[in-house]
Amino acid sequence: METAQDNEARADFGKSLTRFGEERGINIDTQPRVAGQVIDLYSLYNYVVAKGGYDVVSGEKLAWRSVAVDFGLGSAPAAAYAFQLKTCYYKNLVAYEIKYHWNQDPPPVEILEKMTAKGGDIKNRTIENFQTTKRGMANGATDSEGEDPSTPRDDKMDVDDPGSAAGRSSRGLRQQPPQRVLFQPEVSIRQSRQASAQNNSPQPSNPQMTQQGYAQAGNTGANPSTYSIANYEPRPQMPLSLRPIVTPGNNQQLFQAQVKKLRDAKLASLGLTPTTSVMKPGAGFDGPNIYVRILNCLRCPIPEEQDYALHHMVKISHERGDKYRFDSFPGLAEGLIERLLKISSLYYDVEWQVSYSQEDDDPEVLDGIYGTPDILERIQGLRRIDPPDELQSAEVAHSINKILEAGLTLRNLSMLEDNAIYLSDMAQLRDFLSIALNLPSSPCTIELKHYALDIAEQVTRYWRMSASDPLYQSLLNLIDQGSDRGAIITALRTICRISMNLRDSNLLPSIPVSTLRRISEWLVLEDEEFTSACLDFLYQFTAIPINVLTLFDNSTVVQLPSLVQQLSRLLQFRSSAATSRIQTSQAVPATPATEVPGVPKDLMEQFLRVEEPERSKKWLKAVFEEDPSSHITQIALWQAYQQRFVDYASSGALLQAADFIKNVSNVFQGANAQVISGPSQRFIIKGIRPRHVPVDSKDRPYTRCLWSSPGSKPCEEFQLKPRHMFEHIARQHLHLQRAADGTWSNEANGVSAPRDCYWADCLHFERRGAGNPPTAHDIALHVKTHLPDVTTKSAFRQKHNRTQQTQTIPVRLLESDDLPVPPADPIHGREATFKTLVYHNTAVDEFGNASGIPLTSALVLRNLARNAPKAIALTDQADHDALRLQIMHQLFGPIVDRLIFVLAHNKSLAPYATDVLGLVEKGMAES
Repeated sequence: METAQDNEARADFGKSLTRFGEERGINIDTQPRVAGQVIDLYSLYNYVVAKGGYDVVSGEKLAWRSVAVDFGLGSAPAAAYAFQLKTCYYKNLVAYEIKYHWNQDPPPVEILEKMTAKGGDIKNRTIENFQTTKRGMANGATDSEGEDPSTPRDDKMDVDDPGSAAGRSSRGLRQQPPQRVLFQPEVSIRQSRQASAQNNSPQPSNPQMTQQGYAQAGNTGANPSTYSIANYEPRPQMPLSLRPIVTPGNNQQLFQAQVKKLRDAKLASLGLTPTTSVMKPGAGFDGPNIYVRILNCLRCPIPEEQDYALHHMVKISHERGDKYRFDSFPGLAEGLIERLLKISSLYYDVEWQVSYSQEDDDPEVLDGIYGTPDILERIQGLRRIDPPDELQSAEVAHSINKILEAGLTLRNLSMLEDNAIYLSDMAQLRDFLSIALNLPSSPCTIELKHYALDIAEQVTRYWRMSASDPLYQSLLNLIDQGSDRGAIITALRTICRISMNLRDSNLLPSIPVSTLRRISEWLVLEDEEFTSACLDFLYQFTAIPINVLTLFDNSTVVQLPSLVQQLSRLLQFRSSAATSRIQTSQAVPATPATEVPGVPKDLMEQFLRVEEPERSKKWLKAVFEEDPSSHITQIALWQAYQQRFVDYASSGALLQAADFIKNVSNVFQGANAQVISGPSQRFIIKGIRPRHVPVDSKDRPYTRCLWSSPGSKPCEEFQLKPRHMFEHIARQHLHLQRAADGTWSNEANGVSAPRDCYWADCLHFERRGAGNPPTAHDIALHVKTHLPDVTTKSAFRQKHNRTQQTQTIPVRLLESDDLPVPPADPIHGREATFKTLVYHNTAVDEFGNASGIPLTSALVLRNLARNAPKAIALTDQADHDALRLQIMHQLFGPIVDRLIFVLAHNKSLAPYATDVLGLVEKGMAES
């Protein structure tokens, strides 16, 4: 990827190359094409110079083909692409290379760019040595790539003997190989010697010369004349080049010029001055372009010309508005505005005129320099005339159509920023906008009002407006009393854009209370565009503390809390739920068992009921499991089998070692016997490992008793069901007696009764603190907490299969460090735990920042929370602190919970909600 330094070097090279071409007087093609691909002269120049320059590359065989391949021009046809690329460099860069790389004066243009590259040694080419080189090239020298620009003509080409030096020098001409066919004359027809000499080729002088003899002569170089005669071919006939005869029929202009020359000479001999011919229509200069022609038509007082201009100007302003810039066409904007002012003549007895003289006091004359500040009073004083009916006459309809075309043209052109700046300096435009917005309501004026509002939206960015400005008052009146949705939205946007591109702030002074109430009521509408325009207006209005004071008026204090409630509701406008999983703990793998587990008594009884080899199969399934990454030695497996069943050998003979090892592969399909080479060979069973606890025939795991009394070994008895485990602990470890009715005694029967819970070093009662020593009944009740809960199958499965445990943590625990993490089970390990967070995010822009209605609502709330205390300080109340606390609690107290919800659940609006909560807390704080 090119850096900024590379781009700068490329631009400097282009400027230097263009300047060099102008100084040398040649036309340099900055974007030449080879094989349909634009060649980068900067890269080509650096590539060739790095290889030593043009002369070095041209002197190396097939070097230009390599350059063409490196520039991606393909490999077929390589010779053509190489020659074109070489010519491109020769015509555009050779002289530049000699001048700036070798610091030498390049040869003249006549023997460099205007000639081909023949002769070589471009740097040292002069007029004298170039003529010599040119003659040398005519004798058969070729270019480095095999292309000879100056190939000799056919009539001067001599046939050389094969194998001779001349033949080798002309090998680049690609001559047709000689034919090895003897001449055989026709013997059936006798001809005279002269006819035979004319029609037939000469025969060889030696009639015994055969085809093999010719071949030997040609190979050895003997008798070359005989070889040439044998291969003689007549010269092909060249087509004649015909030239047409110049006649008055095929070159009429030439004869007309000759006739005129004779006529002028005759007139001059008579002392008369030759008359110049009058230019006929349609010949010679075509006139101005369409843009100038339309401007002249608009200035023309002829109505048809003006109609022609307006008709075409609408299309041009829509498609090519960038071509029509007001500063390039003086009088265009003024002409359009004068045309638009004629709309008042349809409703009032007035003809507006624009004057650039301050001495004119006519009420129908507008000030074109400073504007007309009393334009609204003049409009109100006009005399109304009967407006045209819906069934208009052709004249009225045509007039309205042309006015609308002028308005649409001005609207399209104002979308260009340069035109908007130009229009902002025209005082008569402000008068026209005020006149258009105060036109009577009529189907004919609705479209023109929308055009005027669009123009105002683009131009008010460069205007300062006071409260008494006629256009400002017209916009507020349209918002307060208008019923057109599109017009109200555009009016709100126009007011928000006042002074946007200036340093002055838009203070929005003197907004009527009725207008504010109406805007706050519009926020409940399910109209996104309308709501967005109202929020933009409120954001700018509430940014000024004096404006916020207007909201605390007695007539609006009841409406302000509802406005704040509505703004808080819009914080979650069109929110969408999104979940996020966060890892709370790492996964813990299961710990491999190191010893073969024992077999419970009930399970051993099941094994002894069957004979071998089924007994060993059941034992292997109960105490081993498949694991492709584990192994056990054959001797250890055989010893474990013997130790387990040696005491029961009387009930059946044990298997031999070889049969037992084969039986392992029959039980576990993935297990197989292997030999590990080393200093001492090891025989293993690959693919199995011992279980932590045995399982029964239904793959139900047993539970190991973890009771470990002080000073004794762990019990390590296995029980299949929790009920059996409890009975085992009660009888064997707590020494409790069971009555006939199935109940257990409360006290232990014996002096060795335990004083605490010794399940896996629990010591629950000792850790609980000092107190009365627990009874055996208390310990038994506590022991049940260590046993699996089997009230439901799902609970039992969840207790013993911890790999399926997941957690859904509420979002309020996002910042908590004390999250419950399940303990690691050595049998099954522990999977990674996660917490699920649910967010309700709103619209964001392409950078992930908040945008749209939720953002604007948060900004309005921030303005109210910041400026409400400042506005209260401007009042005449004696106790400002009490009033401030009362209003802040009344406005923001009900929405604090919603702000906290937005803070916790909306990532994009969280910073803004934080700002609002901080300002609310500051406003509610006691002074």
